[in-house]
Amino acid sequence: MIKLFGAGRAACLLWGLPIFFVPWHDRQLWSWSSFGATAQHTAISPVPAQALTRIRWQTPVDLNPQYSGSDLTIHYGSPLITERNTVLLPVKTGAGGGFQVEARSAADGRLIWMLPTDYQLPRHDWIPVFGPVLARRSRLYFPGAGGTIYFRDDPDSDAGGHGQIAFYGLNNYRVDPALFDANVFINTPLTADSQGAIYFGFVVYGTVPGGLQSGIARIGPDGRATWIPVTSAAGDAAMVRVVTNSALALSADFRTVYAPVSDGLVGYLVALDSQTLQPRASVRLRDPASGRDALLKDNGSASPTIGLDGDVYFGVFESAYDNHGRGWLLHFDAGLQHARIPAAFGWDTTASVVPRTMVPSYGGSSSYLLLTKYNDYLEQGGSGLNRLAILDPASAETDPVSGVLVMKEVLSIADPTPDGPPPAVKEWCINSAVIDLAGKSVFAGNEDGKLYRWDLTVNQLTQAIVLTTGLGAAYTPTVIGVDGTVYAIANGTLFAVGK
Repeated sequence: MIKLFGAGRAACLLWGLPIFFVPWHDRQLWSWSSFGATAQHTAISPVPAQALTRIRWQTPVDLNPQYSGSDLTIHYGSPLITERNTVLLPVKTGAGGGFQVEARSAADGRLIWMLPTDYQLPRHDWIPVFGPVLARRSRLYFPGAGGTIYFRDDPDSDAGGHGQIAFYGLNNYRVDPALFDANVFINTPLTADSQGAIYFGFVVYGTVPGGLQSGIARIGPDGRATWIPVTSAAGDAAMVRVVTNSALALSADFRTVYAPVSDGLVGYLVALDSQTLQPRASVRLRDPASGRDALLKDNGSASPTIGLDGDVYFGVFESAYDNHGRGWLLHFDAGLQHARIPAAFGWDTTASVVPRTMVPSYGGSSSYLLLTKYNDYLEQGGSGLNRLAILDPASAETDPVSGVLVMKEVLSIADPTPDGPPPAVKEWCINSAVIDLAGKSVFAGNEDGKLYRWDLTVNQLTQAIVLTTGLGAAYTPTVIGVDGTVYAIANGTLFAVGK
C-alpha cells in the first residue's frame, strides 16, 4: 500500500554524471560528518585511502564490552572526522550503557577533549547505536537523557562552547527532568542537513506533559524545533516508534526526510517535508517473496540510503525465515510511489553507493551501483558462502534461493577464512562499508578479525591487515578520514590504519 503526498528533487553535476545528489556542496573542505558520511548515507569518500600497512594507533570505543559466548552483541556508532582531521568517537563506558564523546588527534590518537553524556538507552535486546552527528558551523550534537541533545562547538579545539537543548523545550524538561528521563528516549543516530538542522527519532513509553508521543524531531540551527508523532507520519494509529538504530536520511536537495516507522514489528517507510515534518508519502514495507509485511527488527541497524538519482533503499527482514535470514533491500523512487527491483540481501546493513566509474568491467546502463554485504547464513539453511556484492539497481536476475527477481550481481567477493564445511567462510559483520572513490575500492571488516581492501578493478581482496584474532562481531561501520586513514572497529576497539 502506497500513500502519496508529493515529492521533489533538484539536479546537479557530480563526477561528470547528471544526477540528483549534492554531497558536501556547502563545504569548502570535506568531513565524515555522520553515519555513512552524509545525510544520504552513501559512505563515499572522495579522499584516496592509505595503504593498509600498519595500525597507527588504537583506542577503546567500549570500556566495558559485554560478551554473549563468543559474540559481542552491540551496534557501534560511527566515528566522525572533522575537516581539520579530528576524530570524534562515541564511546560506551558501562556494561549496559553509559556513554561519552572523545575528540582525538588523527595523527596519533592523542585525546584532545572528552565530554560525558547522561544519555540512556531505550528498551533493547542488543545494545543500540549511540550516534552523534557533526553539523554545519563546526557543531557536534550528541544525544542526552530525556530526549535532550547536547552540543559542543569548535570540536577541533580543547576548549569550546557547549550546552543542552530539547526539541520540546528545555524549560519543560527542567520542570521535571526525572519524568522525561524515565519516559523519553532518542532511539536513532542523529542526522544533519546542509544548513545545520538535525533530525532523529524518539520513543515515549509513558505519559509526559504536552502530549508528547513517539515520533520524529527536527531542531533547526537557530534552536527552533518541531516534531511529528509516528502515527501521523504514517497515517496509521498502530505505529509506535521509528525503527531503533535507523538513522534518518535526507534527499540530496535536503527537502525530504525519510524514516522507517513500525508498530514494533512491521510498518512503513515515510517521507516528510524536511522543514515542517508534514507527511509527503508513505509506503508499507513488504516481503517481495511472500507479499506479506516485512519485519522491522530493532536488533538491526539498517538505515535508508539515497541513490544518485534520488531513489531510496532500505533493508528489512523477511516475513518468515524463508530467505536464509538474508532479508531484502527494498527499493523505491524518491516519492515512494513505485516499488522497484529489490536486492536479495538487506538484513542489518545500510547499502553504500558505488559510482559506475569505479567498476571498469560494468557495461550496463546505471549511473551508479550499490555495495552491500551478501551473507548466506549457514545456520539459516544457506551455504555459508558469505560475500560482499556490487549490485545493479536497474537490472534484474532470478534469485536462486527465493525465485524472486532481484538486483543483478555485478561483482562479489567472499571472505577467505573458512568457517565450517566448504564453501562456508566468516561473515561480513558490518552495518556500512566505505567506498574509496579515487582508489576504486571498498573497505570492510570481517569476523575473522581482519580489515580488507576490495579492489573493484580486479575484483580481488588486494590488501588485508589483522586487527584482532576474530570474534562473532558487533555490527560496525568503516570510515576513511580526510588524510586517507582507514578507521575500523573490532572487538570494541577503534583501529586507525594507514601507511
